[in-house]
Amino acid sequence: MLCRNLLIKRGLLANVDRSHILRHLCSQKRDEPNLKTEKKEETTEKVSDKIKTRREQLRNDVNRYMFSAYIDRVQNYENVLEKNFPKAVKVYRTFFDGMKDFYSDMKRYLKIARIVTSSPQGLKALNRQELELYMQLPRDMVKVAPAIVISSLPFVGYAIFPLIFGFPRVFLTHHFWNSQQREEFQQYYASYRLSYNKPVFRLLQSKLDQVKDDPQSALLDNIFGLIGSGFHPSVDEILQVKDIFSRPPFEYDSMNMKHIKNLMHLHGLRMGINKRIRLYEHAFMVHSMDIAIKREGGVHNMPENALRRACYIRGLNPMNLKNEEMIDWLRSWVQISMNIEEKHISLFLHLPILLGYNHPNNWKTIYGKSKPSIKPKQD
Repeated sequence: MLCRNLLIKRGLLANVDRSHILRHLCSQKRDEPNLKTEKKEETTEKVSDKIKTRREQLRNDVNRYMFSAYIDRVQNYENVLEKNFPKAVKVYRTFFDGMKDFYSDMKRYLKIARIVTSSPQGLKALNRQELELYMQLPRDMVKVAPAIVISSLPFVGYAIFPLIFGFPRVFLTHHFWNSQQREEFQQYYASYRLSYNKPVFRLLQSKLDQVKDDPQSALLDNIFGLIGSGFHPSVDEILQVKDIFSRPPFEYDSMNMKHIKNLMHLHGLRMGINKRIRLYEHAFMVHSMDIAIKREGGVHNMPENALRRACYIRGLNPMNLKNEEMIDWLRSWVQISMNIEEKHISLFLHLPILLGYNHPNNWKTIYGKSKPSIKPKQD
């Protein structure tokens, strides 16, 4: 009986095991299609990824080819234009090369402006070159602004190029000029500025009768006599009369608008509003340059281009002058500049007359003929 029970139990266990195995096998059969489907999906995804990769690679290859072909076409087109329209291409390149130089100066100007506003020293924190750019670039920006704005307009820019480059002296700055134009235009502006030497000198002479009782009137009368006779006063003689330029009628605030306008022309400044203020600021900037020159070792340490630029700013035409001649003239200017104060600004603004009225180079520029070499009168 016990054995039979055991067999029954074993049979039952066997049945249980068989049923469990059958269920397991059935489940495996049901799962097999799912596994096959997943494998098919994975295979399909891999194939599609490969296809996508190949398509992207093909697309990239096509893009690279088209881009390189486009670049080649543009380069060839430029060559064709340069061959068929050499003047037009030259103008185009000159303009964009000028824009690069102009943009570079603008970045430098912004950097310099930040130094001036953030440094407690103000303008004294700048060197001579930075001061020259800080003074000149705002004027250049005003001058070239119409050309840049108009040339950037759609359908108008290309049409306006001939007009702009037909009058480069009027619409453009030195950034866009070639070497020949720079020399030619500098001569034009130098001649224009020097043409106001005589009117300014006559205005000074007309005020001499108003200072007969001044103790320095005789000295000033002697200086005017030297200039009228074709000579220049010495540095010491000029410094002896500096205080008379701090009193009426020669002081800055006493000068009438006619005198101010003539001085602005003489110093190469444009007309506009706030003439008296802008002329004062110009004098202050040039005086700051003189201080920087002295701080950087003196006039004799300046390169030739800097000497020519400095002479031009101060009213001496540097064309064909030797370095020694420019150094001697600038040394006299800087010596006077270092020995005057803010109240002597009127004297400072008239230094182009006192030091350069009879200079042979200036005389030749105005009248087209040479004048005998004249040196400042020595004590």
